[in-house]
Amino acid sequence: MKVEQKKQTEKIYIFDSTLRDGEQTPGARLNREEKLEIARQLARLGVDIIEAGFPVSSPGELKAVQDIARQVKGPVICALARCVREDIDLAWEAVREAARPRIHVFLGASDIHMQYKLQKDPELLLEQAVEAVRHAKRYTNDVEYSPEDATRAREEYLYRLLEAVIKAGATVINIPDTVGYALPPEFGGLIRRLRENVPGMERVTLSVHCHDDLGLAVSNSLAAIENGARQVECNVNGIGERAGNAALEEIVMALYIRRNSYPYHTDVNIGEIYRTSRLVSKLTGIPIPVNKAVIGINAFAHSSGIHQDGVLKKKETYEIIDAELIGGKAAQMFLTARSGRHAVQHQLEQLGFTVSEEQLEEIYTRFLELADKKKEVYPEDLEALVLDHLSAAEPVYSLEYLQTISGTGSIPAAIVRLRKKDDTVVEESATGTGPIDASYNAINKITGLNIDLDKYRIDAVTQGRDALGEVQVKISHEGKTITGRGTSTDIIEASVKAYLNGINKLLVAQS
Repeated sequence: MKVEQKKQTEKIYIFDSTLRDGEQTPGARLNREEKLEIARQLARLGVDIIEAGFPVSSPGELKAVQDIARQVKGPVICALARCVREDIDLAWEAVREAARPRIHVFLGASDIHMQYKLQKDPELLLEQAVEAVRHAKRYTNDVEYSPEDATRAREEYLYRLLEAVIKAGATVINIPDTVGYALPPEFGGLIRRLRENVPGMERVTLSVHCHDDLGLAVSNSLAAIENGARQVECNVNGIGERAGNAALEEIVMALYIRRNSYPYHTDVNIGEIYRTSRLVSKLTGIPIPVNKAVIGINAFAHSSGIHQDGVLKKKETYEIIDAELIGGKAAQMFLTARSGRHAVQHQLEQLGFTVSEEQLEEIYTRFLELADKKKEVYPEDLEALVLDHLSAAEPVYSLEYLQTISGTGSIPAAIVRLRKKDDTVVEESATGTGPIDASYNAINKITGLNIDLDKYRIDAVTQGRDALGEVQVKISHEGKTITGRGTSTDIIEASVKAYLNGINKLLVAQS
């Protein structure tokens, strides 16, 4: 649903960092296909800028950002870089094929960062920042600069630093509350004073990037908008390091619902919020809290009799956001085993997925397998199949056979047969505290890996006894943490698929 807003209102630019800062959430590692699918959805959502990644961090990250730059049209595609030539060169290599590329450079600006992390003189760091902006400017006119930990920096130093990088060619100045330290009146005041005291600030876009350590990221972002910020950096579902970042959906909906108080607009297609939220949650393996503002499942649920009575009489008595406004009403069409490829492809398009002919064949094969087990395949089921396909790592190990034994008074046991990449088939049996634990123990025997299971989560994709089970696991090995996911109408099989998916991702990452 594209909501028309008054043309005379000023635009707030939405800078989405889900694929960069959001992916820094422990265990939220995404492969290239997953990052690309999220980027495509962010473009449908209508964000203005996608920060696609931090290319210097790994060759895989560089390739993922390049794929997004080549294939995703509409938003500015941005890459992050430290104030280091190699970083900036790789950032440009990553986004150079984008229709609208941006390089985003950052460097610590607070005394604690300069003294203890960077261990350099503030004046030398100021010169380093200026040189970094100049170097990035040789590649593209669109250069963003962030003084890291700005809310704990000395303001006099910030004034001189920002004046210098603006003179060097920065077109966007971003003020990060890196550790979520600021209070809204303080942060709003800082933004106002920067506009008043930094020469040239009127020529650039003033941006903010707020973390949620004190639960104030959205409030601080709104305070900044009130005081002159016109770009907000945020993440879908508020994911990010530590307590997370400002939540995109909360900022966008606050500006829309309270537009009588905020004379601004965004170009976000709010009808895509619900789908974007679900996609990011499923691919990162980070669940959405049930009471999460705007998109939590309880956001539109009422248990109080007084509330229920009011909502039945007039929804607006207790709901200020209509679920359908953000795309929360699921499509009613369902598919069966008699549905052909065209019907499946049409439903995929309705869900926002673009797949190749080869991918369609693979998904259709899995659809038929599922349709043989279920009478009706709902859009949520099809979405789960697609996300499984996107999450699939290179199959170092694939499941050939699984049998488990469990019950009252018996010792849970599992027989697992896996096919290795070289087509070798290996079978092992093991016992455990339950059939899933026994299966995981058998897999560990086959792989020879000492895998720690940090988190296990299972959800029913739809309702009913034949519902597709969706399992997400967080596993770790030798300091690396990965999320795996798997689906099946058999929850033990789904659990094994999720575990293998995580192991395959680990092995590919280590190769």
